[in-house]
Amino acid sequence: MDRVAVVSDIHGNRWALEAVLEDIAGRDVGRILNLGDSLYGPLDPAGTAGILIGLDVTSIRGNEDRIILETRDVESSPTLHFVRDALDERHRRWLAALEPTLVIDEFLLCHGTPSSDTEYLIREVHPDGVTDRAPEATAAILGPVDRRVVLCGHDHVPGELELPGGAFIVDPGSVGLQAYKDDAPFPHVMQAGSPHARYALLEQRADGWTFESVTVHYDWEAAAVKAESNGRPDWAVWLRTGKAEL
Repeated sequence: MDRVAVVSDIHGNRWALEAVLEDIAGRDVGRILNLGDSLYGPLDPAGTAGILIGLDVTSIRGNEDRIILETRDVESSPTLHFVRDALDERHRRWLAALEPTLVIDEFLLCHGTPSSDTEYLIREVHPDGVTDRAPEATAAILGPVDRRVVLCGHDHVPGELELPGGAFIVDPGSVGLQAYKDDAPFPHVMQAGSPHARYALLEQRADGWTFESVTVHYDWEAAAVKAESNGRPDWAVWLRTGKAEL
């Protein structure tokens, strides 16, 4: 397993996932690791699930994978209603079998943090915006870590952080949604700045693991049109631009 591709936050964007997988196929990758939030979104959740299941991609569960399976009134969330209607029993079984965290060889996989799928690990939200979290604060959230590399997603923006003691955190960014806005814990936006799909490529060398953030062009206009047809013009803007506004 000398090269590992790490994907996250696909959000049902089959177009972006197919482009990323095509790029990965040309890079002599031994394994693909998926950090969750795979299917939720007004795009193609069933097509995305079919690809991940067919390739047997090692995956964990994100917060918006979790809510697909929870008992919740969908009338207030047309997108959740759309996703649930699109998925069949095979897709739901696959989602239900996913763990929130996973340890594989030298890697600890989590969506947000090991204890919360809704908290950012390497970034912090303040009333006036988002900043990078200090290494010491991140280490306190993680607690004792007996793996060299921690892989996290959830915030949709690529990043890396070396912790006191030598552990390394890699955030691959998002395959399928390059910007969004949220209200918790304070109103904020997350944005990668361009509509390209993103993933991380890790390579093992004699002195440890190296990290490369990879950007991939795909047909984001097709994804944006699909979002619009499913009642999400906000997603369409985020998909076309990789930018969001409060």
